[in-house]
Amino acid sequence: MSSAFPFPEFAEDLQPGLRRVVNALAANGGGDLSGPGKRSNFPRSVRLLRHADFERVYKQGRRHFAAHMTVFYLPRPVNENEAEGVRVGFTVGKVLGGAVVRNRMKRRLREAVRLHGMIPLAMDVVINPKKSLLTAAFVDLQREVRRAFEVIEKSPGKP
Repeated sequence: MSSAFPFPEFAEDLQPGLRRVVNALAANGGGDLSGPGKRSNFPRSVRLLRHADFERVYKQGRRHFAAHMTVFYLPRPVNENEAEGVRVGFTVGKVLGGAVVRNRMKRRLREAVRLHGMIPLAMDVVINPKKSLLTAAFVDLQREVRRAFEVIEKSPGKP
């Protein structure tokens, strides 16, 4: 029996072909979908991180309302220290649920934004989900994110 097999106690039950597949997955990490690996990410340069930036977008920005979210956006002046393009932040209040529920909402929104792709405008965007986002189909979320970014691109207050 090969020592590479991760579960030797079950090795007798496996067919030889399946054993090779399991060994190959275990050897290159392909069988483990959790933990560090080659994932598509949402880099810091496209995230809105500072509290002051969120506050500025809320107070001075415009709003776009959708069925499952409210999108706040504000053009920002481009300077040498910051990357051009959209920076996106997500806020999910405690009233929408516990930490697990709120994090799930943020993950779904982050993925919808990542799949949409970024628009080449110097703009700060804050997405605030509604409770209905939890039960919405992911396709609907993608459609709402796409529509929100279309509105942002057409907004007259561009820098």
